[in-house]
Amino acid sequence: MKKRFPAAVLTALLSVLLASSALGQPGKAPAVEVDLQARLKEVESTPRLLEAAHKTGVKVASFCANCHGEGGNSANPDTPNLAGQNTSYLLEQTRQFAEGKRKNLFMEGMIRALSTEEKIGVVLHYAQQEVAYKPPTNAALAAKGQDYYNKICFRCHGDQGRGNDKIARIAGQQPGYLTLTLKRYRDGSALRSDPLMAANTKTMTDVDIAAVVAYVSSMK
Repeated sequence: MKKRFPAAVLTALLSVLLASSALGQPGKAPAVEVDLQARLKEVESTPRLLEAAHKTGVKVASFCANCHGEGGNSANPDTPNLAGQNTSYLLEQTRQFAEGKRKNLFMEGMIRALSTEEKIGVVLHYAQQEVAYKPPTNAALAAKGQDYYNKICFRCHGDQGRGNDKIARIAGQQPGYLTLTLKRYRDGSALRSDPLMAANTKTMTDVDIAAVVAYVSSMK
């Protein structure tokens, strides 16, 4: 079993990260890496670079596992799984955290502390991991969620919830995280904003969200 860091250690590490990054320096914009996707393609097409990237990804993921779990399967329903996520999509999220477009103080500090090669390595690592299957705890509710999903959500996320390079894989995602994210989109939270998601969630009731979450979290 790999060692996990106590919350106090993680908090102290965040303080160090903030002190050494633009996040801890008012008035200074974070560095913008505009070539992440281009570098990803280069690494994926070069066997030597790809092998090195996977080794780097394993090392970075050993720390990420403190929150996101072994193999990217979180033990906390409010913390997202990273296992099986689409590589380009996940890399884009690292860019958004680094630029402060996605808001989470700890994640912003963590991502800004990673090099380009570490970011690419860790997303490649997680993309190869299997999502742990969780059968529905309420089959009737999940069935209602399936009906809703097949009318609305499949148009972007696909029949199997796997998404694509620009859209997240949501199949097997943690229920607490799904619930929070859907409500943020529906309610217009500044923490998560996306015009397409906002348009498709604005009429969802809490019951609709619970049903969709019950189905999506149990998808393989």
